[in-house]
This record gives sequence, C-alpha cells and structure tokens, in this order.
Amino acid sequence: MEHIIAQLLQDFEHGRLTRRQLIQTLTLGVTAASAVAAAPVVAAEGQTFKAVAVNHISYQVADYTKTREFYTSLLGMKATQDNGSQCYLTFGDQGSWLLARNARAGSPTPKVDHIAYTIETWNKDNVKAELERRGLNPRVDTENSFHVKDPDGFDLQISGKEMKP
Repeated sequence: MEHIIAQLLQDFEHGRLTRRQLIQTLTLGVTAASAVAAAPVVAAEGQTFKAVAVNHISYQVADYTKTREFYTSLLGMKATQDNGSQCYLTFGDQGSWLLARNARAGSPTPKVDHIAYTIETWNKDNVKAELERRGLNPRVDTENSFHVKDPDGFDLQISGKEMKP
C-alpha cells in the first residue's frame, strides 16, 4: 500500500493528478482497505481451484492504437477484434490475450483493469458456491466467468477454459 501512496504523491507532484483526484483516490483506497479488513475471514477448507493459465489481462491505456502497435511489433502478438477503441492482443500456446482499451474518461493514468485466470475444472454453480462460501461476493461476467476482489482489492476474474477472445 505504501508504494501505491508514494506513486500517487509522485503523480500529484508532477502534475499528473489534481489535488481533488489525489484526495478522491486516497479516500477510495482507505475505504477499500477498511472494507477488506472488515470482510469475513473464511477458512480455506472448501474446494481449491487449480489455475492453469492466465486467460487475459485487461489493460486501460492512454491510446490503444499505440499499445497495439507496440505489442504486435515487439512481441509478435496478433491483434483481433479491433473496434476502434480496443482490441485483443493474443499470444502464447494457451490462448492468452491482452485486452488493450482506451482508458475511461476522467481516468488519470493507464492501469491494469483486471486479470483473468483460467481454472482447470469449470462448473459455474460449484465455482459460484465456493466463492460465496469464502465471502467473495462473485459478480457474474459471462457464462464462463466471475469477478471477485482479491485481499488487496484488485479485480480478479475466474474463468473456464471456454472463455476466448
């Protein structure tokens, strides 16, 4: 958490954040940290999922076309599903992809939006039940995935193998 606050202060000092944005972000961080600290701790006695691949990384960027060109030319990623504001950059033998999209209006800096992991065995009802048992409040994204928050408040997507770009 200390490195996040230090980065925010540095962004403020270099004019990349206004005073209002700094205060809002710090307030949001304190609120999120409080919520995580107050969340029920559930013993990991239930099902353990086996992550078998990084499914995708959702990446909000300043200019997705520059990001697309960077990753395709440097790392040989293949751009697909380009709609003018985002594209999928596929790579690897596991079918992993980077979702590069223009940052939302008012977003001060580019960021990783969420990371999705593919798990070995997917049963929507069982996955949802286990996430709920752990107090993670799963949010349905697709037929083959749920979003939850990790202990640090980052968005984590749990996906079945069928989730493809």
